[in-house]
Amino acid sequence: MSDARNTSRTGAAPYDALLLLSFGGPEAPEDVVPFLENVTRGRGIPKERLQEVGKHYFLFGGVSPINGQNRALLAALREDFAGHGLDLPVYWGNRNWAPYLVDTLREIAADGHRRIAVLATSAYAGYSGCRQYRENLADALAALAAEGVPELRVDKLRHFHNHPGFVGPMIDATTAALERLPEEVRAGARLAFTTHSIPQTMAETSGAPDDPACGRPGGAYVAQHLDVARLVAAAVAERTAVADRPWELVYQSRSGAPHIPWLEPDICDHLEAQHADGAPAVVMVPIGFVSDHMEVVYDLDTEAVAKAAELGLPVARAATVGADPRFTAAVRELVLERAAAERGEPVTRCALGALGPGHDVCAVACCPNPRAPRPAAAER
Repeated sequence: MSDARNTSRTGAAPYDALLLLSFGGPEAPEDVVPFLENVTRGRGIPKERLQEVGKHYFLFGGVSPINGQNRALLAALREDFAGHGLDLPVYWGNRNWAPYLVDTLREIAADGHRRIAVLATSAYAGYSGCRQYRENLADALAALAAEGVPELRVDKLRHFHNHPGFVGPMIDATTAALERLPEEVRAGARLAFTTHSIPQTMAETSGAPDDPACGRPGGAYVAQHLDVARLVAAAVAERTAVADRPWELVYQSRSGAPHIPWLEPDICDHLEAQHADGAPAVVMVPIGFVSDHMEVVYDLDTEAVAKAAELGLPVARAATVGADPRFTAAVRELVLERAAAERGEPVTRCALGALGPGHDVCAVACCPNPRAPRPAAAER
């Protein structure tokens, strides 16, 4: 048991607010292209190309599931905190759509809070999942300082990919997905652990070069995913009594130029290879995602499922963590853990697998910006 779990009587001091920081998504058809313009700002992508990409959203009425899922997580966190006597207000801000991060931080300051713990809805190291959020925080804080808003201090909570509250729900979801397959293919079904593909150069520079918790110098993105996949695969093997069930880490949602190498194999290519190899079925396990947002409901539930149907390959998709009570409890533990550390108290950090708990504070060299250096908050 983490020492941080016993600190609720002390409260979350020095923190006086928690910020749920996420990607954001459109909530109406007319939002789609402006949202994509926010996502790709500064990259010179023509509007016609954005309209083409936006077709994924239009299939779902122009509404991304992510904001609704963040509202559910926000409500679950508030309920969990209140149920455990943790008097800490929880706010929500996005990178690319309303409620925008700068507006939420302005609200936090107006409410009189000054020291903020930040939970980014990304479990792993990497530029897009960690440093870019810290760059967003730095930009927002600079904008507020220019307005004369009182100074805020933000501390990003550590990566939670190997916290029991994240891994446990993924084990249950994978087992449940296997049980949804036809009984005759269940024992031979293979596992495809999926996450967002990123450029290979970005993967190689992810993490802190001198942090042993990253698995090796650089390459933390892949190392962390592999560690979680091993944990889930081993637990599922034990539960199902299938000790040699094959599994692989695969990728999805590539969006870059064709000439730039990205992490492979893609999930659809993987399904083709598994079918050719005689796999009787595949369970897709989206360990790279916290909730069932567009990359899950389109790239997996729509595109990959269509590919599997074309092949005649039975597939099932495991649920993401979402607002699972074990995950909201994990967030509370991460807040209390970090608060205790900031007060100078000894803390035992919960972590499964071979890599151990990640660092509390990112180094300046962590997950560098692939285009040009930019100021980032919450670093040393």
